[in-house]
Amino acid sequence: MQFTVRRAGPGDGDVLGGIHAAAWEAAYAPFFDPEFAADGIASRRTRWHARLVAQDATILLAEADGRPVAMSVHRASSTRPGLAEILSFYSHPDSWGTGVAAALMAATLEHLRADGVTRAHLWTLRDTPQSRRFYLKCGFAESGADRPYDFGDGNPLTQVEYERGC
Repeated sequence: MQFTVRRAGPGDGDVLGGIHAAAWEAAYAPFFDPEFAADGIASRRTRWHARLVAQDATILLAEADGRPVAMSVHRASSTRPGLAEILSFYSHPDSWGTGVAAALMAATLEHLRADGVTRAHLWTLRDTPQSRRFYLKCGFAESGADRPYDFGDGNPLTQVEYERGC
């Protein structure tokens, strides 16, 4: 399987939404009431057009054999001066285990290094062992910080922070 990574462009909103919705449904929807989860999946399908227009972060899109299957979003951290934050990192469940996520993470870190960034951090749900294993495999380490995060249903879930050098 051949992987390529590129910046997402103006016409990639639907593709990004499809990846985000499918990954979020598989990994996060089980934590929520079914109606709230369905609304969350639907909103993730449509929000990326506005994110692309805003151009407030770098959005990368990874393709496996020409098919877009994974995405990352990063920018300067709003809470950790001097660090970048990986705000979103999702791959379509059909691509899990193929290596595309590792290729995307390597490209994301390369983009950060090219921008002069030396350290990055991210947050993930405490109760998602698959994502936590992935970040450890990519060289991230837990920072020791955690926080409650409310997705909008009034029932905060615990996120843990990971950090690494770029």
